[in-house]
Amino acid sequence: MELWMLFGAALLSLFGAFFHGVLGHRLYMGNVNASDLEPLGKSLSLVSWHMFTIFLIIGGGSLAWVASNPSMNLLAYPVIFINALGALMFLGLGVAGHRQLLRLPGLYLMGGTAILAWLAIH
Repeated sequence: MELWMLFGAALLSLFGAFFHGVLGHRLYMGNVNASDLEPLGKSLSLVSWHMFTIFLIIGGGSLAWVASNPSMNLLAYPVIFINALGALMFLGLGVAGHRQLLRLPGLYLMGGTAILAWLAIH
């Protein structure tokens, strides 16, 4: 197991959580709050936004735990799988007409996390 790659994947996810939860929040919620969206829609948008931030924190923490406890390597597989599927979702929707998704960091953050973690444990 390549521990430096696993710690790299964990740090990438945790950096993403900070970027998403703080800087992304300001930009995204500024746009949402300035829109004509109903108050419930604004609240649900905020919850959805930060569910992804929580996902990044849990994923990064899980990968850091595996790097610190290599015998727990099976714990990395769900994190790898969900990051790979998320990256594929960004890519698929981006190619299918939502081109702006290809410019967002989600594809690269999730894809990079999945690839680094996969390579680390194989």
